[in-house]
Amino acid sequence: MTQLAAAPLLLTPGPLSTHPAVREAMLRDHGSRDPAFTAMNQRIRDQLVALVAPGDPTWTCVPVQGSGTFGVEAALGSLVPLNGELLVVSNGAYGRRLVEIARRLEIPVRVVKAPEDEPPDPNEVARVLGRNGGITHVAVVHCETTTGLLNPVGAIAAVVARHGRRLIVDAMSALGALPLLAADTPALEAVVASSNKCLEGAPGVAFCITRVTALREAAGQARSLSLDLSAQWARFNQDGQWRFTPPTHVLAALDVALRLHAEEGGVAGRGARYAENCRVLVDGLRGLGFQTLLPDALQAPIIVTFLEPGHPGWDFDAFYNALAARGFLIYPGKLTERPSFRVGCIGQVFPDDLRRFVAATQDVLLQLGLPDGAPSPSIGAAP
Repeated sequence: MTQLAAAPLLLTPGPLSTHPAVREAMLRDHGSRDPAFTAMNQRIRDQLVALVAPGDPTWTCVPVQGSGTFGVEAALGSLVPLNGELLVVSNGAYGRRLVEIARRLEIPVRVVKAPEDEPPDPNEVARVLGRNGGITHVAVVHCETTTGLLNPVGAIAAVVARHGRRLIVDAMSALGALPLLAADTPALEAVVASSNKCLEGAPGVAFCITRVTALREAAGQARSLSLDLSAQWARFNQDGQWRFTPPTHVLAALDVALRLHAEEGGVAGRGARYAENCRVLVDGLRGLGFQTLLPDALQAPIIVTFLEPGHPGWDFDAFYNALAARGFLIYPGKLTERPSFRVGCIGQVFPDDLRRFVAATQDVLLQLGLPDGAPSPSIGAAP
């Protein structure tokens, strides 16, 4: 048997480094019509609902084959009525993606924009809603993965509720580590996320946690055959089956990942580990001269954006490759204006892993010949 090389540590926004038990779960095949698989699918759906609306039978979960974007497209295309309009609150690439999806689906869409390094203003959301009575839904990203910025979902939800509209939250990079409860979020209609972020499952399935009444109202209005949440929910109610071939191995991995999530202490426990990961990472790289894009007050403990230094010896590709050779994979920046790179705090990653990463980064800087092994502190925004 061929010996596999040691897997690198994925310091990325997803896919992530996973627990061995999660990977092992994918070694077994499952029949999609087998009662054991049907029971596992229901167990997963129930556990996901409990993350947002524990003990509330008026909420349900509909999984979707594919990445998180498939889930977002399914939610917008299914839940926004055919005569409805959408308001997107955008301050990054994933807010812009919400707008692009709406336009592709021919959903009338308006946008409240904010800079990538600033939270959106709920007062501006209120002004747009007040001027446009046709808007039925508002969509916002909980943690904008472009930068790692935590958006003020609670304040936006309060505005949406006052104006009698409904809120869809893209919680892709937050669900499982940052609290988002229906009972505390007025106007919340749906939360969309995926298996391979803070839940630490394998990539390949997204899901929409939503109100039962919303799915009933959505019957027959989906703009897609395969991404029709209401139709899939109805099929689950009929016989527990998926309408089309389910990602059986990925669901088996998610089943284990959810058990591990609960054993770690649920949202509070996982969020605490990620917060400590973030603290170690930020303190360590700032100590080497790097500067974060965001101030600490806006930084979610999910992924951190660091500004590239202005020293002429800096080369991101060389930096990336040298870290990869040491067993760490990071992510390029996604800012539209400033060169940057991103380092994730999520997945099967622990504070000692981040300490090793900081030490490896110092070695790489020395290898690249930067002054005193550190980037120039003269470039970038102060934390």
